[in-house]
Amino acid sequence: MRKLWAAVLASAIALAACTDSDHGDQGQEQATGRPGSPTNSPGTGPLTRTQVQVPTGLNEAPFDETRHLAVPAGWTVAVYARITKARFLALTPSGDLLVSQPSAGKIHVVRAGKVTEFTGGLRQPHDMVFADVGGRTYLFVAESHRVLRYPYTDGDLKARPGQVVVDGLPDSSTPELRGAYSHQLKNIAVHGDRLYLSIASTCNACVADTVSDPRRAAIYTYAAAGTNAERKLLATGIRNAEGLAFRPGTDELWAVVNNRDNTPVPDDRDVDGDGQSDKGRKMAQFVDDYPVEPFIKVRDGGFYGWPFCNPDGKGGFDRDYELNRDGQRADCAKADPIALGLAPHSAPLGLTFYKDGAVVPLHGSWNSTRPAGYKVQYIPFSDGSPGAATDLVTGFVEPDGKWWGRPVDAAIDRDGSLLVSDDGSGTVYRLTPPK
Repeated sequence: MRKLWAAVLASAIALAACTDSDHGDQGQEQATGRPGSPTNSPGTGPLTRTQVQVPTGLNEAPFDETRHLAVPAGWTVAVYARITKARFLALTPSGDLLVSQPSAGKIHVVRAGKVTEFTGGLRQPHDMVFADVGGRTYLFVAESHRVLRYPYTDGDLKARPGQVVVDGLPDSSTPELRGAYSHQLKNIAVHGDRLYLSIASTCNACVADTVSDPRRAAIYTYAAAGTNAERKLLATGIRNAEGLAFRPGTDELWAVVNNRDNTPVPDDRDVDGDGQSDKGRKMAQFVDDYPVEPFIKVRDGGFYGWPFCNPDGKGGFDRDYELNRDGQRADCAKADPIALGLAPHSAPLGLTFYKDGAVVPLHGSWNSTRPAGYKVQYIPFSDGSPGAATDLVTGFVEPDGKWWGRPVDAAIDRDGSLLVSDDGSGTVYRLTPPK
């Protein structure tokens, strides 16, 4: 299971229950850490502008000047490590932090503030998961073209010889793609004896990915102990599933999804207010708010719309004007509904279950006339279903609209604090709740 949640989450919740206190005089009740408690959500209440603490030697740009982030009242935020283009995180069973660096083909380990190389020479390593399989602890690493697993012993600072678990995955080296693959980084989860793998789309919206082998814009599952063994197509219509994670104590696989861009108006709505239908037009004021970024519970056999059906943000789907205008390619009424829609173009990447909900870093938009994302959100769960997302960390965007940081992933440290990566500034932050 992703990042050994059973042990780590239990530790985090237990510590939070012992140390969190009421800061109602600051306009916010702090989390109690009790499962099911309404005050267990760190995303409730207003955020407080807080100076980022920067240890000596870590003050390269953008921390060559004072920076602030808005976090829940009473929380602190500090630079934990500096790693250029830091992406996904995994806490080792012994409490060290692994940080993937796809751009350099490396995975780094952070121990006591010191960063060293854990392994290198990889092809765009992205997501990482610790899991027990067959009585042995392994680190699973998703490269763009395969998945490796490394046997792990507590305290390891260097990877042991690895084994290929899944090979031959499509990436920019795949001949038919001719070097063009927009979303070739891979995300994974492990649950029991099964490995779950997201193979994202090569494009914004295209039919080719729906007929390829393996099918792209899909999630597959494999035997976690073999080489390409027992491949099974789990779910389709998922443009770019990131942050795969199982909800603790359940068999539920969840994912956040980067949806399509530049969507034409699908029907006869009047977007610009001139009294005329704007059907089929690509309009910035429409694209800014459409479609939502899906947060989904992945069903075996599920179809989540892409590229033929776009979630309308109201619980249903619109037929895609470019690829499914007449409804012949897909019946959108039969697509699996999404559990929650996040802000359009906000680019959710990581997904980390924390206390009674989920932490989702939003990497930020490119296809919007105004910044969307560039923050970390918290999604509370109640009776197994997600509620509305609330802001947990903001402040990565300047008043002029320029960003200085882009959050990617989160991990729970053993003391209950959150570690958040930022590939825009090359930083890992530690966010610590009040004690």
